[in-house]
Amino acid sequence: MTDERKTELQRNLDEVNARVAAACAAAHRVRADVRVLAVTKTFPASDIDLLAELGFTDVGESRDQEARLKKAEVKAFLRWHMIGQVQRKKAKQVAHWADLVEGVDRADLADALQLGAQSAEKNLEVLIQVSLDPDGTQNRGGVDRGQVVALAEHILALSHLTLAGVMAVAPLGGDPEAAFELLARAHERLLGVAPGAQMVSAGMSGDLEAAIIHGATQVRIGGALLGNRPPLT
Repeated sequence: MTDERKTELQRNLDEVNARVAAACAAAHRVRADVRVLAVTKTFPASDIDLLAELGFTDVGESRDQEARLKKAEVKAFLRWHMIGQVQRKKAKQVAHWADLVEGVDRADLADALQLGAQSAEKNLEVLIQVSLDPDGTQNRGGVDRGQVVALAEHILALSHLTLAGVMAVAPLGGDPEAAFELLARAHERLLGVAPGAQMVSAGMSGDLEAAIIHGATQVRIGGALLGNRPPLT
């Protein structure tokens, strides 16, 4: 079964890589500038070890307890990303297992992650989650685009956090190209106060091409790589 699963993952990875390469060519970008993050939430630790054998260095999880258990089980040394919303009360735990938190959208969460990173005696990379929802709505989470710089300045003052860039999720039912163009503008403003924050995490299985056109340096791929998700428990 392991060999069959590895073959399946390799086939899926080849297809994802072909899509990423085509999108980079269309955008006149270098393929090496875009990383594929394997989103492994709900999938077993055995899949993560297989992905490591296929060359993956980074994986993304979105549930604290699941991630901690899998990290303890996985044999490979990887960078673990926390993606999505983080509850403030879970921030300390997340700071202990995560290498990068994608989804910081408020100052009090940044403060809680700072305390967690201090407790873990580590430096924690973070991305600001930028809302791409239409004005007046808040479906996918994130800080308002007009508040990105203020939040960045707050994070930059925290000794155990490193601001690595931005992340976003395109709004449900919206035009992903238009949304990711807004993200690119927000990222440009961020670079004015944090020139080292070069990372743009955007695009998933259904819209990675639009994200790459507008500057994504990382696409977060789950279903197109790993297949249909097992049911949540």
